Amino acid sequence: MTELVLASGSPARLATLRAAGIDPIVLVADVDEPAALAAALAARPDLSPAGQVLALARAKAEAVLAAAPAGALVLGCDSMLELDGQVLGKPAGPAEAKLRIRQQSGRQAVLHTGHWLARQAPAEPGGRGRGEGAASSTVVRFGQMTEAEIDAYVATGEPLAVAGAFTIDGLGGPFIDGIDGDHHGVVGLSLPVLRALLGRFGLSVVELWRPGVL
Repeated sequence: MTELVLASGSPARLATLRAAGIDPIVLVADVDEPAALAAALAARPDLSPAGQVLALARAKAEAVLAAAPAGALVLGCDSMLELDGQVLGKPAGPAEAKLRIRQQSGRQAVLHTGHWLARQAPAEPGGRGRGEGAASSTVVRFGQMTEAEIDAYVATGEPLAVAGAFTIDGLGGPFIDGIDGDHHGVVGLSLPVLRALLGRFGLSVVELWRPGVL
């Protein structure tokens, strides 16, 4: 069985994989995201929002590649919300979270999630190995929230830990009127994208299923 390493401490990403029959090894990537993004934009100032999350996903996967078991695949992911031409990650604090939610309320934005799947090349111990990447982009339609709802939601702390200051699979779910695209991409890990990336390595997603699924 091929082992999958998830380079993320996100409970939502882990839960998504487990619900799909995959029990990954979790190795949380220690990446300075602002610095990594600044480097990517310095190299390519015209980098699209999808390209930006892909660059961060790659940085996370490559940060833990050397620590992964031999032959394992490492998956890095990153998400950002695009609103009014701005690409937004996690809010800096409660005040920023409230401001963002007010701006999003009653409108639509695009949630981009980058995925980078990497495997250590046998001849390159400690190197970057081989990698394949892709992004998912989903339109999110936000409901109109009252000030009381915004205050209560931010007080839970949930929007402070996620890109775009909202979740669709948690307390923020009732405030999402709908989406156009992949639900799991909004959660933080697109299963169809993962399947496509595995295919580039000559693998099927069923080869990652835990024993007993078949």
